[in-house]
Amino acid sequence: MISGIKINDNQKNFYEKMGYWGKETLLDYWNDSVKKYGNKEFVVDDKGYRYTYKEIDEKAAIIASYFIQSGIKPSDVISFQLPVCIEFVLVTIACMKVGAIINPIGMCYREEEISYLLNLIGSKIFLCPTFYHKTDYEELIMSIRAKIKNLQNIILLDNFKEKSSNTITLKEILTTFSPIEYGVKMDSNDVAVILCTSGTTGGAKGVMLTHNNIIFSESYFNKELGLTEDDIMFMPAPLNHATGFHHGIIAPMLIGAKVVLQLKFNSKEAIKLINLEKCTYSMGSTPFIYDILKEIKEEGGCLNSLKFYLCGGAPVPGDMVKKAYEYGIKLCEVYGSTESVPHVFVRPNETLDLMGTTSGRAMEGVEVRVVDENRQEVPIGVIGEEVSRGPNVFVGYINDRKTTDNVLDDEGWFYSGDLCTRDEKGNIKIIGRKKDMIVRGGENLNSNLISEYVSGCPKIKDQAVIGMPDERLGERICVYVVLKETESTIELKDILEYMKQKKIPKRFWPERLEVIDKIPRTDSGKVKKNLLQEDLKARIQAGRN
Repeated sequence: MISGIKINDNQKNFYEKMGYWGKETLLDYWNDSVKKYGNKEFVVDDKGYRYTYKEIDEKAAIIASYFIQSGIKPSDVISFQLPVCIEFVLVTIACMKVGAIINPIGMCYREEEISYLLNLIGSKIFLCPTFYHKTDYEELIMSIRAKIKNLQNIILLDNFKEKSSNTITLKEILTTFSPIEYGVKMDSNDVAVILCTSGTTGGAKGVMLTHNNIIFSESYFNKELGLTEDDIMFMPAPLNHATGFHHGIIAPMLIGAKVVLQLKFNSKEAIKLINLEKCTYSMGSTPFIYDILKEIKEEGGCLNSLKFYLCGGAPVPGDMVKKAYEYGIKLCEVYGSTESVPHVFVRPNETLDLMGTTSGRAMEGVEVRVVDENRQEVPIGVIGEEVSRGPNVFVGYINDRKTTDNVLDDEGWFYSGDLCTRDEKGNIKIIGRKKDMIVRGGENLNSNLISEYVSGCPKIKDQAVIGMPDERLGERICVYVVLKETESTIELKDILEYMKQKKIPKRFWPERLEVIDKIPRTDSGKVKKNLLQEDLKARIQAGRN
C-alpha cells in the first residue's frame, strides 16, 4: 500500500487552469502515438534490433497479459533491473497498459539494496537478466527472494546467458501468451513511476512521480528545445535514472520521435551509431560527451547530424563548450534531480553566449528560488540553496512522509540541497551540494571546487574530495585519487607542490591522501561519497589500532 503522497491543492488547481496538468495519462499518449506513428521506428539499439511503435505496442500487450494473469492490479508495483535495451522499453509500456507503477532500479544494486527497495516499495513482480557484466542476477534474486514479502513472480531476461532455474523468461512469455486488447484507465494524478535516488550521500529512496508530473516535464522540455517527430535521440545513459527514463523513453514517445540505445557506452562505437542512425540530439552526464570529443580529436571523424548535446550531472566547463562547438555540437548544461526532473537548462541558441558560466534558467511553468538556511530568498549573486516548484516536482518519497516533509514543503517547494547563485536574468550556477561543504575551522570549503584544483595534477587519472573528521577544526580535507596507468606512486607532497605552482590558496590544499584503484560512482557518474566516508572511517580506525 503506497503512502506519503503530497500534492498541494492550490498548486494542483493552478496547474490545471494553466493547462500544465490534464486528464490524459502516459498510456493515453502512448496509444495516440501508436495510432499516429504506428509504422514509424520508435526504438533501435546497437545490437541490430529495430521496432516500430506498433511492434513495441504488440509485444508490450503480450507482457501485459502475463501481468494480469499473475494478479497484477492497478497501482501495484512492478520492479525491474534491466540494462539499456529494448526489453526495458517493452516492460515500461506493458506496465502502462495494466496501470502498474513502473519501478526501474539500477544495475549496480546488490542483495541488500534490492531487498530493501522491493520491500519498501511493495513490488509484486521483479524482472532481471540471468547474467550481465560479471554479475549473476538470477542467483542474486533467488538468494534473497524469501526476504521480499510481497514478491509474487520473477521474470528473467536470458539474452546473455541461459537460465539455471525453472523461472519463466521474457522470451517464454512473448511466445506463449496472447496480447490484451485494451489498457487500464488510470487517473492522471496517480503515481505512474517510482525512480530510486542515486544514494550518493546515503540510502536510496523511492521518488514518486505522477502521470501529470512526467507528461508536463517532457512535453515542455520538447517544446522549449523545438523537438518534433523527425528528431532522433541517442541515449547511452542508464534508463533507470531520470535522464534515461524521462528523456530517453518518454520524451520521444510523446511526439512520435525515435530513440537509439547503446547497451554499453563506447565512444568510437557511439560516433558510428550516431552517424548511422542520423541522431539529431543526445543527453547524458559529462563523461559521455568528453569521451566522444576526445575520440574525434585523437582519431578524427565528425558527427554530421547531431545538433546539440544536453549535459547533466555536473557543471560543464567553458572550454568543453567551445571544443564541442568547433565540431558543430551545441553543448547545453542541464540541471535538475530525480525529485525535480531537469527543469533548468541552457537553450541551444545561448550556448556560446553563456559559455559554461551557468546551468541556465528554468523552463516555462517552473519557479526557482535561491534561499538561505532560514529558507528566505537571498540577493542576486549570493550563494544559497536552490529550491523549485512546478508541475514537474515529485509528490513524495514512497512510504516515508517524514523524509518527504523535510524537503517538500506544504506549498509545493522542493529543497534540493544544492548550492547555487542566480543572476539578473534568472540563470543559476550550481556550486555543489550543501553536504559537499567541508567546514574547516568555521570556514565553508566546497569539495567540488577543491576537486577541480586537484584534477589537474599530472599523475592523477580520477579523484574525489571529502571531509575528514578532526577534533580541533571539525573537518579537514581528504582526497582520494586513482593514478594514471603510467604512474606507480604519488605522495601528498606531490599534490601540494602542484597546488603551490598553480598558486591555489592554502585553505584548499588537501591534508590527507588515499590512493585507490577506482572511485565509486553511481550509474550516472556521481561520486558515492558515502562509501568514501565509510572507507576513510575504517582506515582511520585501523591506523589507531
